[in-house]
Amino acid sequence: MHQPPQPNGAPPLHLNGDAARNGELPSGLRMTQTDQEIVRLIGQHLLSVGLERSASAVMEESGLHLEHPAAAQFRAHVLAGDWSKADHDLRALHELLRDSAAVAPRDLAEMKFVVLEQKYLEHLEAGRVLDALHVLRNELTPLQHDTPRVHRLSALMMCAEPHELQTRARWPGAGPLSRQLVLQRVQAVLPPALMMAPGRLRALLAQAAAQQAARCRFHAAPRPPPLPGAPAPIPFSLLADHHCSSDHFPIHPLQVLNEHCDEVWYCKWSPDGSKLASGSKDNTVMIWDFDPQAKRLSFRKSLEGHSYGVSYLAWSPDGRYLIAAGPEDCPDLWIWNMETEQLHLKMTHSQEDSLTAVSWFASSDKFVCGGARGQFYQCNLEGELLHSWDGVRVNALACRGEGLVALAADTHHRVRQYDFAEPKADRNLLQEEHAVMAMCLDAADSLLLLNVANQGVHLWDVRARALVRRFRGLSQGHFTIHACFGGAHHDFVASGSEDNKLYIWHMEGEEPVAVVAGHTRCVNAVAWNPVHHDVLATASDDNSVRLWGPKSHAP
Repeated sequence: MHQPPQPNGAPPLHLNGDAARNGELPSGLRMTQTDQEIVRLIGQHLLSVGLERSASAVMEESGLHLEHPAAAQFRAHVLAGDWSKADHDLRALHELLRDSAAVAPRDLAEMKFVVLEQKYLEHLEAGRVLDALHVLRNELTPLQHDTPRVHRLSALMMCAEPHELQTRARWPGAGPLSRQLVLQRVQAVLPPALMMAPGRLRALLAQAAAQQAARCRFHAAPRPPPLPGAPAPIPFSLLADHHCSSDHFPIHPLQVLNEHCDEVWYCKWSPDGSKLASGSKDNTVMIWDFDPQAKRLSFRKSLEGHSYGVSYLAWSPDGRYLIAAGPEDCPDLWIWNMETEQLHLKMTHSQEDSLTAVSWFASSDKFVCGGARGQFYQCNLEGELLHSWDGVRVNALACRGEGLVALAADTHHRVRQYDFAEPKADRNLLQEEHAVMAMCLDAADSLLLLNVANQGVHLWDVRARALVRRFRGLSQGHFTIHACFGGAHHDFVASGSEDNKLYIWHMEGEEPVAVVAGHTRCVNAVAWNPVHHDVLATASDDNSVRLWGPKSHAP
């Protein structure tokens, strides 16, 4: 944080340690250590918003200071680019830290290195090559700290102009921004008693706000994006505890779509949230356009010609293709080009196959498919079989975010990981006690939802291979019911249920935050819009697709 000049010639604001312990508080003033820290935080924040006289008054009345005098001098000299004085200040700080067990000798060397690195780069940018060479040979190299960085810095001597130097060094150039970065790197090592991190009060408030949002029963809204160089915005008032009304949560009926003439087994939003696809026992896939202002779905097209019911749908990550799979006796996959809305390919390898599960790799040009009869294939867009794993009986599939790695839930109640890159490899990931009927992997590639027969919905940490949560309430027998993540930050889990209801849980709790009635038969699938986080869709055996959203848009 830049130390602004003080009004009326007032001295710089410094930290003076535990003033109360040293008897330096004004007469009659009693403050605990926590009280003193709060005052310092307030003073720092007042300075950061330009209320310099107010900050000075608070510090003067309290008898406290913001920083140790050596730290304040160091800050001023770094921001002014006075490197000889900054080096002198750094030696004073090192003396204060010499007996501190919290600061390792390597940390002290790193503090000195970042200051000398800035000094060296500024000399180079200004064309003072001999001065830069002196810093490199006589100051940086003798530190014997991070030799590879020293070698990278020495290579910058060959830069012909400042722009090339800044690009190769990934450095913004001499000035307030790069010098503030030096201070931040030094502050990461210094104890806060010597130099507080910039914006500390706001950072604490942002942490508290994030905790409140995480505990809020219905907080599904996105966080506002931070402005470049600005602290993260807090999206609600700090004057009272945060609480979202259920009026804004997607549990209010917006629309009932009855165009299917038989059970609706699955529904899925396109990656951009603009279209919903629904698959039915009536052998059709219906495509619906979503209007985010009106929060309504309108019928767009029926994709017909399927020989079996449509029990599963998978959009390619780029949204260009949609794969439709059928029930257990279906040997075919239908790959639809969603730009032309025409059938791209009907894929059949053998009439003995059962292809009920499918998942795309992130590249959108390859996918895996399989079924409970023992087929497990990797294919390309032309339906060509690239690789296969013999004898793997698949109930559900999910591809990981990178590479050619797929997760497969098999008929042994396991989820195994399969790497299709050469050489192929596979390993056990997790084991359930009952059959895994469906699964969903989150966007961060770290959490896995499993719908488990006779158990309900389980949440697993894929990387730790640990069961995190067993969500309660829903009715799950041996029907294939699909759950999903939802909300702007995947803070929620939603699932259908055999008791005809929609269940929604917060990730931090096992009891549902909402149980929503409306369907008259089993709810087979839930799809939470990935872009418009206040709407979700459900598919049911009552032949309908229902859209749910905020109360303000309910009819």
